Amino acid sequence: METDFSKGSVIGSILKLAVPMTLAQLINVLYNVVDRMYIGRMPENATLSLTGLGLALPIITIVIAFANLFGMGGAPLFSIARGAGDDEEAEHIMGNAFVLLISFGILLTLLGLLFKKPLLFLFGASESTFPYANDYITIYLLGSLFVMIGLGMNSFINAQGFGKIGMLTVAIGAVANIILDPIFIFGFNMGVQGAALATVISQILSAIWIIKFLTGKKALLKLKVTCFKLKKERVKKIVGLGLSGFIMAITNGAVQIVCNASLQFYGGDLYVGVMTIINTVRELVTMPVLGVTNSAQPVIGYNYGAKAYSRVKTAIKFMSGACILYTLVAWAVVHGFPAFFIQIFNHDEAIIQAGIPAMKIYFFGFFMMALQFAGQSVFVGLGKSKQAIFFSLFRKTIIVIPLTLILPRLFGLNIAGVFMAEPISNFIGGAACFITMLMLIWPELNQNKTLQQNI
Repeated sequence: METDFSKGSVIGSILKLAVPMTLAQLINVLYNVVDRMYIGRMPENATLSLTGLGLALPIITIVIAFANLFGMGGAPLFSIARGAGDDEEAEHIMGNAFVLLISFGILLTLLGLLFKKPLLFLFGASESTFPYANDYITIYLLGSLFVMIGLGMNSFINAQGFGKIGMLTVAIGAVANIILDPIFIFGFNMGVQGAALATVISQILSAIWIIKFLTGKKALLKLKVTCFKLKKERVKKIVGLGLSGFIMAITNGAVQIVCNASLQFYGGDLYVGVMTIINTVRELVTMPVLGVTNSAQPVIGYNYGAKAYSRVKTAIKFMSGACILYTLVAWAVVHGFPAFFIQIFNHDEAIIQAGIPAMKIYFFGFFMMALQFAGQSVFVGLGKSKQAIFFSLFRKTIIVIPLTLILPRLFGLNIAGVFMAEPISNFIGGAACFITMLMLIWPELNQNKTLQQNI
């Protein structure tokens, strides 16, 4: 039976997707969290290994960025086409996105292996941490094709309303990773190479599951070879809308690079390790927000395509309120128990002492980040690519990166200045994105509703 988001409760439709998708997002984080937990508890060179893994994150982020480019670019267009009743175009969008993911997955593998050494040193590696970063990223890059399929194509399962199947996609890989990590890291004494190998095998399993489902009988719209031929206009639309998620991921990578390089300059390997832990905690606490916003996008896009504008407004209100409420609670928990979160990954006393004040600064006013994600998701869900791209660039490129470079030099802030850049950007960027969304989208929805009533 076809999932029709224009009928029934809007909030119910979002929650039906949000619960499994949020669980899927949380499970997905386990890929990285479990790796870092085990690596941080290795009997030898645990802190250097953890820091090396952190230095590899920008390259991983670039791979994820390209998965977002085609997955998050294609899925909202897929939903809008479904809402408008054009299933044939929806299938062609999905087929084109799949071909783009495959092509760029191969290209990124080759380029990554070719330029990994200069990139890792550019990202803040030292002679001590480079071997660990290199060991991890070499194996990870060999499996990046499957990472892209897993992340990019799962969006098309969720866009059809199969939230539980989408969750299972992630769960299969995450459970495999949890099982394989200790076997490879400790059992075979492979260290960071074992963590990377476990991740790659897990992503292969997820990719196989996705392709099997999308080509099987249960999928409403299927992945077909006849839809693989790229069409210029269709690719332009996918890339245009996906640029928001792509730029958000790329700028996240750029921020990681600038942060790591600045922290290496002002504090050395210790603070690069602290940043690795903070990034991991941020991934953990941010995932429920992504689960809600990503689950709202198909509902928003479908109803927009079906011209059900009141339902679009209801979806935006619920999504925004839920995200703000959650991030307020998350901020309180992280601020109250920073040592607990640090000790999940490392028991080194120096890391704990350096990490507690850093984490309190970094997560200050965390709820403002929800406004950025909510506003961004509305722009993407409605196909407003220009606004989505602008605000992706605005917060990270125009605010965070310059502040990361400038603040440490002011008033003797040094290390603290690096960590202060994030909360300042959340306040400025989050408010700007959400207010602009309300000023642009709300009048349009009201006008369209009035015109529709007068016809």
